[in-house]
Amino acid sequence: MKFIFIHIFVLISLVLPFSCSSPEPAPAEAAPHADHEPVNSVFLTAEQMKSIGIEYGSIEKKQLTASLRANGLLKVPNQNKATATALMGGVIRSILVQPGNKVAKGQVLATLANTSFVSMQEEFLSVSYKLEYAELEYNRQKELNAGNAGSLKVLQQAETERNTLRSKKAGLQKQLELLGLRTANLGSDNIQTSIQITSPISGSVSRVLVNIGTFVDPNNPVAEIIDNSQLHLDLFVYEKDLAKIKVGQTIHFTLTNNPGTEYDADVFAISNTFEEHTKAVAVHALVKGNKEGLIDGMAITALASLEEAVLDAVPEGAIVNHEGQDYIFITVPPAHDHDGHVHVDTSAGLAFERIPVRKGTSDLGYTEITLLDEIPKGSRVVTKGAFFVLAKMTNQGEAHGHEH
Repeated sequence: MKFIFIHIFVLISLVLPFSCSSPEPAPAEAAPHADHEPVNSVFLTAEQMKSIGIEYGSIEKKQLTASLRANGLLKVPNQNKATATALMGGVIRSILVQPGNKVAKGQVLATLANTSFVSMQEEFLSVSYKLEYAELEYNRQKELNAGNAGSLKVLQQAETERNTLRSKKAGLQKQLELLGLRTANLGSDNIQTSIQITSPISGSVSRVLVNIGTFVDPNNPVAEIIDNSQLHLDLFVYEKDLAKIKVGQTIHFTLTNNPGTEYDADVFAISNTFEEHTKAVAVHALVKGNKEGLIDGMAITALASLEEAVLDAVPEGAIVNHEGQDYIFITVPPAHDHDGHVHVDTSAGLAFERIPVRKGTSDLGYTEITLLDEIPKGSRVVTKGAFFVLAKMTNQGEAHGHEH
């Protein structure tokens, strides 16, 4: 009996582990934990992107190697500067422009009054009437002389009088036209009392030098006009570097006080004298493209490319660093092309993917990059606000780490 009991106990011991087992999955500890997976994308709502002020760009081709840095000034050539003057003294009656206004050549800037202007018109009309009579008298004497009924002396006197009045009228007419008055329709009933001061060139008004009621003498300046279309920069290059600069070379430059925007200029002349008190030579380059915001006399920082090597680069603000690795952010999905323009649809928010890069040389606000991962065609790069996108992403990663 004792033997049978022992066998029953052994059988129960073998069966119990199987009857008590369950089809439940293995403990969670056996699977890899999601907390350790890297977070490489983040979604931002349209409102978040607006508050951050995100801007987009692309990976550009830039000349960033073997370059020469120099300082300089923006200049407007003298032939593109003009001063509007009063050819006759008088009192300013009206001013029709203010600094910053764009004006066309011949546009009226101001008017002034002078009684001498009225007297000149009266004299012109008087001479015109006398000339009409002199023409008639000359023709009459000419007919009489042809019929041997007149005197040659009288004919010659009539001719002299006519020619004298013709010359006087022509001189008065030129004076009035220089003052801005057309004499073709001038009559005793439409004598003008004011003189128009017009712009000698097209451009922008830089200064107005008079007030209403100011008395100005002849040839006194009334306003200054500058035409920025031929704006160029004077780049100061030291003697040891002068051989590196050639006519036709492209110069990249930024404003010293506003380095965020890059402009281009082409070298058209190199001075053959040193600047006063320095060992620098002025290199003249014509500014290309949009010149909005560029003003005569602004200080610039320039970079002259000395080699033709062209590298992939992005604005410096597009690159962020996290735990020792540099990254850029691209839009997901890529931007789409419509009518030749690349668009990023942000109406419902947008996802951004973090792409590792290796940085290279930096100049004029751009940095060379080498992509460590491939990116889709048409990808748009976050050029402004990348730091805040990174902050959102890292916060998101921390949040995932605290969920379990």
